[in-house]
Amino acid sequence: MSESKFAAFITEKKLNQARILSASHTIESLRPEDRLIRLEKWRAKQGDTPSEKKTFPKPRSGRPVTPRAMAAALAGKPLTGPQKQRILRAVNALLEQKKTEKVELKTLF
Repeated sequence: MSESKFAAFITEKKLNQARILSASHTIESLRPEDRLIRLEKWRAKQGDTPSEKKTFPKPRSGRPVTPRAMAAALAGKPLTGPQKQRILRAVNALLEQKKTEKVELKTLF
């Protein structure tokens, strides 16, 4: 079987799978500000004031790319949308370090 678009891309750009996993862990891990967002949402919910709508910034997911998801992407197996987005963010972070241009989701999958 021929290799997937993702596998061809990372061999072409010389990206290491372990570095993609590590970059994803760094990007997606929860930080104190994310926990504060969650706390503020909880406090707003406890107040029960429907007239007062607050907007909160989007926190990180806290779920990095797993080795299993990476293996599925390399084999060309189906992935969920959030898994694809996490891989895309990690790959773009590595490409940014290499000072090359970022890619879109269509390029990888």
